[in-house]
Order: sequence, then structure tokens, then C-alpha cells
Amino acid sequence: MFTFIIRRLISAVLMLVIVSMVTFGIFFLIPRVAGQSVDQLAAKYVGKAPTAEAITDTKVRLGLDKPIAVQYGRFVKGIVAGQEFNNGPSKEWCSAPCLGYSFANSEAVLPTILDRAPVTISLTFGASVLWLAGGVTVGVISALKRGSIWDRSAMAIALAGVSLPIYFTGLVSLAVFAYSFKIWEDTSYINFRDDPSQWAWHLVLPWVTLAFLYAALYARLTRAGMLETLNEDYIRTARAKGLPERKVIVKHALRSTLTPILTIFGLDIGLLLGGAVLTEKTYGYAGLGALSVDSIGTGDLPMVMGVTLIATIFIVFASLAVDVLYAVLDPRVRLN
Repeated sequence: MFTFIIRRLISAVLMLVIVSMVTFGIFFLIPRVAGQSVDQLAAKYVGKAPTAEAITDTKVRLGLDKPIAVQYGRFVKGIVAGQEFNNGPSKEWCSAPCLGYSFANSEAVLPTILDRAPVTISLTFGASVLWLAGGVTVGVISALKRGSIWDRSAMAIALAGVSLPIYFTGLVSLAVFAYSFKIWEDTSYINFRDDPSQWAWHLVLPWVTLAFLYAALYARLTRAGMLETLNEDYIRTARAKGLPERKVIVKHALRSTLTPILTIFGLDIGLLLGGAVLTEKTYGYAGLGALSVDSIGTGDLPMVMGVTLIATIFIVFASLAVDVLYAVLDPRVRLN
């Protein structure tokens, strides 16, 4: 197990290096290949009325006149040892790990991301508990009551949940529960340390909205997996031995069904931690998703790169956690 984790950690680091190279190339190499000059790239950091002198000064100050390999090396050096940024009238030191400096906001990228991350983490944590528990439970009951009214109703709701986009269900939930019935009139984000109860109460509506989409998908996958597993020979053997039905369902059938569920759960968690864009924009939350959208709109390339790398880290390590948990859920899996 220890050797397996070490190998996966090494591969995770290599994956992060590759993603950083690809991301850096997308923002700084591809524009040049497409015909954009260095002056045009530097003009984005000058202002609405850039002069030739200001563009030249910005190009030299940001190192945009250097070869791409040198610029990437400087970026990697900043992650390892930190680096100094010339912000025009002053110089700013960005401590390691430095993911760059936003000249649009005049602040380092990583502190901004860390300031926004609690919002996205809070949103992801609560919603993931709801959709995993609710989706798996509904899927198991539907499989056990195949063809019943419960099964047909649950799958119809699941189909609606998968089909309806979050920005639609989010706006509908706000219209019904916030404006009509006034149950959740205030869904603004509250820091957990300030008031845990109010933190949870204000997040209930966003949690349910986000969980509705994923719970519907998990219910359908769980139902399909349970129906297939219940027809296996070892399930019939377990029942023939006289094991209680609850033990057959939970210990034998459900454990095998949870393996693919765990796979997509890890990926979904990683993706949402990188930014639940639609949910955050619908409820006006200043999380990583909203930060990435705003940065794209303002052309803040260092900030977009930073959010991309953070999202990659979440996904890579979520996949690592899933692989380790495989051996816990399914005894047939051996990590050698």
C-alpha cells in the first residue's frame, strides 16, 4: 500500500507539471502561434488607452519579451522559491509557492485563491453529502422495488434532475423558497467560524440545488448497478446460505455497486472544488468558480492559470484517494 501511494504521488506530481506546461502554453504560446504579437499581449496589462512607451515598458517589466521557455522557468521558480514582481511604481515579493501575480488586481494569485476557497469548499462539502446519501439510498430502494410506483416516480424525478441545468433549478428555488414562501430570504455566505448554525442554514438552498443534479445521476447509476449485482451467483449463494436479506444487500450487493460510484464521486468532488461555477454565479457566491469567470472576463491570465492549477491538484488527489479506497470497499481489489 505504501509503495502504491508513493508511486501515485510521483505520477501526480508529473501530471501537475504537464498540466502547468499545457496551461502556460495555452495562455502564452498559442496566442503567438495564432499571430498575436508580444506588444498586443502586453497591451492587455496597460489600460484602455495604451501608448507605445507604456507597452514597451510593460513588456520588459513582465518579461514578456523573453522566450517562452524562460518565462515558464520563471513561473516554476516562483512556485518553488518565490519571485519578485515589478508592479510599476513598486516591487512586490511573492512568497513560495507563488502561482503568479495579478496585475489587474495588484495582488498575488495564491492568497486570492485561498481567500475564495472556503466558499467553494463549503458548497461542495454539504452538497456532496446530500447527493451521495440521497442518490445511493434512492437507487438501492428503486432496484429492490423494480417496476413499482416508487421506482417509476424516483427515476422520473432523477431524469428531470439530470436534464434541468443548475441555473434553472437555482433560480426556481430562489423564486419559490426565498421570494414566495420566504423560508430562505437570505442565502448569502457566512463564515463558518463566525456562526456555524447560520453558515449551514444559509447554505441549505444552494446545497439542495447542487445536490439535486448529482443525486439524480447517482440514483440512476446505483439502481443499474444494483440490478446487475443482484443477479450474480454469489448473491444467490448468500441467500441460499440463509443470510439475512439486509446483510445480503448491504454487505455483498451494495459494496460491489459502490466501486464505480466511488470513481465518479472522487472526480465530481475534484471538479467542484475547482469551482462550482453555475451554482456560485446563481447565488452570488464569491468562490473559485466566480473568480475564474470574472478573471476570464477581465483577461487576468495569471489568476485563470492559478485557478486551473488548483483545480488540477484537487482532481489528481481526489483520484488518488479513490484508488486507495477501492481496496477498502472491494476485497477483490489488491494494491500491489
